Amino acid sequence: MTDDLETLHAALVDRLDTTDAIRAAFAAHPRHRFIPDLVWPDALSPPLHRTSDPERWTRLVYGGDAVTTQANDGGAGPRNEPSSSSSAPQVMADMINAAGVGPGMRVLEIGTGTGWNAAILASLVGPTGHVTSVEIDPRIAALARERLTGAGVTVRTAADPPSGEVFDAVIATCAVTRVPGPWLEAVAEGGRLVLPWSPHPAAHSTPIVALTRSGKSASGPFVREAAFMRDRTQRPGGLRFPGLGERPVPMGRFPVGSVELIGSGMMTQLLLMTPGRRLGTGVRPFQGGHGRIVWMGDGEAWAYVWPDGTVTGDGESSLARDLAAAYRSLLDAGLPALDTFSLEAAQDGDFCRVTSTEIGRHWDHPVEL
Repeated sequence: MTDDLETLHAALVDRLDTTDAIRAAFAAHPRHRFIPDLVWPDALSPPLHRTSDPERWTRLVYGGDAVTTQANDGGAGPRNEPSSSSSAPQVMADMINAAGVGPGMRVLEIGTGTGWNAAILASLVGPTGHVTSVEIDPRIAALARERLTGAGVTVRTAADPPSGEVFDAVIATCAVTRVPGPWLEAVAEGGRLVLPWSPHPAAHSTPIVALTRSGKSASGPFVREAAFMRDRTQRPGGLRFPGLGERPVPMGRFPVGSVELIGSGMMTQLLLMTPGRRLGTGVRPFQGGHGRIVWMGDGEAWAYVWPDGTVTGDGESSLARDLAAAYRSLLDAGLPALDTFSLEAAQDGDFCRVTSTEIGRHWDHPVEL
């Protein structure tokens, strides 16, 4: 069985689209050595123990996706809300590449999790560099220390970076809307801070951005799509689905139907262009069946875009108009890729600024939680 796992890990490494150096670092640390026996396959099913179904456990570990390794902060609940995980390998590789991690660097990881990412970082920085990882959950931190024995990684149980220490690169494995001041302070001048950033604390999309520190602010491009769990200090609390159980009012038509809008690949760009609004997708009854909708919310106001392009909602009527205007801007600019958008975050600022070079505009996103 061990040989089979090693073979599966080698195949995972071969599939990575990354540099030879990063691929070699992954190869040195098989994923199955860091994944605990107990994992959570999805939001509603019971947890899976390795001994009860080793083949399914192996498929989860080497399927290429994120693996949930803790739910509900270690407690119980009606749903398995992920609270710690092993990130998807390709996402890890892309974040490490965006941070420019190499020999001799001092690297800080925020969110140790299983310790797998920290082990890979340690291989990349080599004996002349050093990796420090902070983990808010004491139980997760203790297990990661065991797995990282001999790897040359310092694991600290803390919510914030070590005070007074400065690093060449910082990689966060949890999403934020307000970029914490201590994170920016931990990055050396000209160093990289790579993190999942969400325009709204309740948004599902948390695209990865690579910020370069300059004085008391940092800026840089978005590098890829992602969906990370929240930093525990920035969780949004209970927010109900917009419009649930409320009477819809016709609000005109959208330029395209919801299915075409979702298929355009522009949902994250639209989120970046509509500050202060919640935006997502869902399934609702439609013409005798069920159809995918695009929804938008702002306080008590809400709007749905349906598969046939009709719009219903209630409250502030500008929601659908603003979304339509943003979509037309994307069309006029040739549906620009995510990496043509950038983010600027100030150490003491109350907003983050998103800029699009293709559209020639910026949007200030409020970040007070």
